[in-house]
Amino acid sequence: MHREDQRPRKFTWPLQAMPLARVSSLSYALLIVYISLNPFDFDFDTGVDAWAWLGAPLPRFFTLFDVSVNILAYIPLGFLLVFAAYPRWRNFVAIGIALTFSAVLAFGVETLQTWLPTRIPSQMDWWANVLGGILGGLLAIPLGPQWLSGSALRKRFDRWFGSNWVACALFLLFPWSQIYPQSSWLGTGVWDHAIFGPIDWGTTVINQVLQETIITALCWLGVALLLSMGMRTKAPQGRILGGLLCMTVFIKILFSSLQFGIEFSLLWLTAGAIWGMVIASVLLRWALKLSSTRKFCLSLFCLFTAAIAINFLPDNPYFILTLRHWYQGRLVHFNELMQWVSLAWLPVALVWVVHNKITLKPQH
Repeated sequence: MHREDQRPRKFTWPLQAMPLARVSSLSYALLIVYISLNPFDFDFDTGVDAWAWLGAPLPRFFTLFDVSVNILAYIPLGFLLVFAAYPRWRNFVAIGIALTFSAVLAFGVETLQTWLPTRIPSQMDWWANVLGGILGGLLAIPLGPQWLSGSALRKRFDRWFGSNWVACALFLLFPWSQIYPQSSWLGTGVWDHAIFGPIDWGTTVINQVLQETIITALCWLGVALLLSMGMRTKAPQGRILGGLLCMTVFIKILFSSLQFGIEFSLLWLTAGAIWGMVIASVLLRWALKLSSTRKFCLSLFCLFTAAIAINFLPDNPYFILTLRHWYQGRLVHFNELMQWVSLAWLPVALVWVVHNKITLKPQH
């Protein structure tokens, strides 16, 4: 045997279809249907023809907000459809598939909105949806075959999470759990406010900056340690978690501008939120070096302490005032969905980390 044959060779990930993209495309399409048709109170006895919106004149007045939301909603769908079509259909054929699917889905949604008393179908919404689908497809086309086939993503996430797909899903969902407005930044698990209503503290005065600093620091330290337990020990955990925090801040700014307006997009970024992230990030560099058992205990302590503080301490009065600027508009059902994501993320994460600690060993 030649010496060259004995040398270890680098594993090459095959360029093949990405089932995750197809599942994600279907899931996102169902999400669009849910948000567009919720609460599904159809009234088919209105006497209005299903295609009446096609012949209706364009609205005399429209807002940039509504047009932007309709475009942005379909960009991820067009983007994912190009991935889902690879490798059988590529380039302009894949864009055609993204365009056709987006147009058909938007057409069906607008038609069904004819029988919803709270919705007004229009051609402008349909054209905005189609434009979003095209833009999403165009954003995906320049990516190389390693990305379109998912091999680059699989390789990256295999280095980070191995076969721990639950940790990967929690990692990807965390930024979305912060979209719904909350009194303290990164304060997931506001169950008392959503189920029973806030507690009346009367005239009690609490230092709101200190309160938000402590809650933010506890939440981020607990969440970061929890997610680190699902990563490989050799993964660059500090950089990965730092990137997650930056992505969470970016998504929060983007959706805050849609919820409250561009001038209020940074209203949530208070002194307490900034100091909490800084303190937690400094402590995290030390905490990541702890053993798995100590990280587990520290994570549970931080998250349970933060959950108690969030649900029993009074809301920031300035936060309550900012809710007056909250224009939900067409995002009302999306906000409801994001509220449930915010409520469910922490319980699911706690159940997973306890089960993972009991049954599994850390991955190397």
